[in-house]
Amino acid sequence: MLFTDQPDHEDPRHTPAERAAAAARSTWVSVGVNIVLTIAQIAIGVVSKSQGLIADGIHTLSDLLSDFVVLVANRHSQKDADEDHPYGHHRYETAASLVLGLLLLSVGAGMLWSAVVKLQAPSEVPRVHVVALYVAFGALVGKELLFRYMLAVAKRVKSSMLVANAWHARSDAASSLVVGLGIVGNLAGFPLLDPIAALVVGLMVVRMGWRFGWDALHDLMDRGVDEEEVEAIRRTLMDTPGVRDVHDVRTRKMGDMILADAHLEVDASLSVEAGHDIAVEARRRVLQRHRVLNLMTHVDPWRRDDLDHAPVHQVHRPRQNEANSKPISKPIGMGH
Repeated sequence: MLFTDQPDHEDPRHTPAERAAAAARSTWVSVGVNIVLTIAQIAIGVVSKSQGLIADGIHTLSDLLSDFVVLVANRHSQKDADEDHPYGHHRYETAASLVLGLLLLSVGAGMLWSAVVKLQAPSEVPRVHVVALYVAFGALVGKELLFRYMLAVAKRVKSSMLVANAWHARSDAASSLVVGLGIVGNLAGFPLLDPIAALVVGLMVVRMGWRFGWDALHDLMDRGVDEEEVEAIRRTLMDTPGVRDVHDVRTRKMGDMILADAHLEVDASLSVEAGHDIAVEARRRVLQRHRVLNLMTHVDPWRRDDLDHAPVHQVHRPRQNEANSKPISKPIGMGH
């Protein structure tokens, strides 16, 4: 869903080192931009008496904190598998997305509280200085450019953690637009529009935090990938020479990678070694073409109906009997 630029959900197989380097590079760019914007927005917001600009600066500060969360998660997620983590540490990325979501929820709640307090005393809302408008516009441009850069990198290396961080920057760009409109209204003689803008920004931050946190929580609970990607993996298995049919393809997310298992039906007359070789080739193809970290295969026997002497009206029947239409209970186990 997030990576629509790749046809059939095939992955060009970026190495872990390439993914880590791209994530670190783009995140450090974000750190630099957010440091400058945070200082400018909060300082000018205080001087110009703009609550909306201060709220936007706090939002940018949360971006800065999230950047460091991403850097830490990116470093740890690249660790090799060990005795306690036989599939590696890829879920550090999912945990980082959950932390980002919780961070956004807390920041957004604080913004909402501050804005509501201001709106309860409209006579105390000051008139904003015009310099706040210039800073809000500069922040809008900077955050939009940062979002486009980070999203391009995230799609190239297929990192949902980087996608989450990129959309965090986009939410900042949208909040800067709202703040700018609030400042314009305040300058035009409607002082309440500035705290209203801060209220809207708070709602946007809460919504984004809920979305990231909820998605990450489901991924930590072994949510599978979407049906389109499952079907793409199934097609790769079906295209493997010797595979007659495929069923029970199941997946679960492991960070940005996928753990999968599938039942492969091969000709029942084949030897155990031949069936094993087919399963090995099927696994190799899936790992090469998709972002699958590991595929567990299970080989079932497949039998073809002997229709040489069958009546014409029976030629197209599916199979001879119930026993032949189902996998035999004692399979050739295959785990790689």
